[in-house]
Order: sequence, then structure tokens, then C-alpha cells
Amino acid sequence: MSRILNYPGVKQINSREWKLLESLEYHVGDENSTEVITVPKGFVTDFASTPLGVRNLFPKDGPWTGAAIIHDYLYQKKLYSRKKCDDIFLEAMKVCNVSRIKRWTMWVALRGFGWYAYNKKD
Repeated sequence: MSRILNYPGVKQINSREWKLLESLEYHVGDENSTEVITVPKGFVTDFASTPLGVRNLFPKDGPWTGAAIIHDYLYQKKLYSRKKCDDIFLEAMKVCNVSRIKRWTMWVALRGFGWYAYNKKD
């Protein structure tokens, strides 16, 4: 199984965003994988971009926080196709011990609606 090397500290910078105080590393596919995603110190995230109506079930932060930071980074940097970014998020949520039903529900929502965030021009 993959692994998240560390969970960085964050600092809230406004009502919707947080800045990483240290880098976060994720080994894709396997804990010994040489495919490593490094989210750098200073990266700004909004954690999970859940719609207001479902935040009681899926708050912005939870056991999926590390996976959400990685996913935000992948979408912003476009390091992979949107599908691979979403699949890495699914894998990382399993590493974070998110229940199967929650991780699949979040993945399905991403597959249905993530195109907007992935294609967003900053």
C-alpha cells in the first residue's frame, strides 16, 4: 500500500484557505514506490472542496485531509490526467483510513464534477 510520509502543519490564511508549513510527500501505489508526489511548503489548499449541502457528511477537513492536499496540488499543477489525479486521491484516502463508502462517494463526486476545478484557469 502507498503511504503519506508526513502530515504537515497548516496555517489558516483566510476563511477558505490554509498554507502548508512543511512539505508533504506521498508515495504512489506502494510505500516503496519511486513515484513520489511532493507538495511543497507554502502550498495553499482549501482541503476538500465540498458543497455546502453535504458538509455535515463530508466536512472540508477530516481523515481525508492529507489526500485532499495532495489532490489539490495535482489539480493545480496538472501533473497527471484528471482521472489519474482522482484515482490517486481515492488511493490516498484508503491510506488515510477513510471508510470505503466515504472514499468511493467522494471519488464519484470528483469524477462527476471535478472537471470544473481541474480546468479552472488561475
